[in-house]
Amino acid sequence: MGAFFEPGSENVFQLFSNVHLLTLGVFAAVIVSMFLFRKTLRKEYANRTARIALFLILIISEVSLQVWHWWSGHWAYQYSLPLHLSSISLILSAVLLLTKNYRLFEFTYFAGVGSALQAMITPDISLYTFPHYRYIHFFVSHGGTVIANLFMVFTAGFKPTGKSLWRAFLWLNAYTLIIFIVNFLIEGNYMYISEKPVNPSLIDYLGPWPWYILSLEIITLVTFTILYLPFWLMSMKKNEKALPQEEK
Repeated sequence: MGAFFEPGSENVFQLFSNVHLLTLGVFAAVIVSMFLFRKTLRKEYANRTARIALFLILIISEVSLQVWHWWSGHWAYQYSLPLHLSSISLILSAVLLLTKNYRLFEFTYFAGVGSALQAMITPDISLYTFPHYRYIHFFVSHGGTVIANLFMVFTAGFKPTGKSLWRAFLWLNAYTLIIFIVNFLIEGNYMYISEKPVNPSLIDYLGPWPWYILSLEIITLVTFTILYLPFWLMSMKKNEKALPQEEK
């Protein structure tokens, strides 16, 4: 049990290893299952039970991370507070499950799902792999954020719009500005906007500070557009079907 929680690991994470691909496959299977059984999950009892279960998984995931940081002696307010985009998205997604607030969904779908998917594809957990706690937590927390938002799409019929995309982008930039000020005051590096992360990452290829922040803005807009594309295509197809025959 000690090795499960112990800081550091002899087995380091390998990108797109069998374990990594299998983990991604498991989450993909959960998402496909949610879609296939969406009618059952819309029923009141099943819907409420699933939302509460997902809520608890997300909250316990975040609380357990704070406990692990404290237990391992790594907790510090400069980098352990739940201020990274992944943590904020997780917490807001948990609230979304309870409140079913569409405005909240507009942010968590784009900012939360976008950042979580990128994190799962290229995880920043080089020291840990399965079955270490940090590996399991990483994928449960990020995968849980994706599942929570798609659950609302499949069962509540939530659909982002073009305006949702820009609202999410503006809210994300407002939050980034707040975090930049917080980083300055406490000498932290939340969201990696004050300096590049220590571990190798995509940011290493985006230029020096502060120019890589502009590159991240472009990547964010591209990611948001990709996430909106399926709904835009469905909307266009629906509008096309609604046109009178002579107008087609």
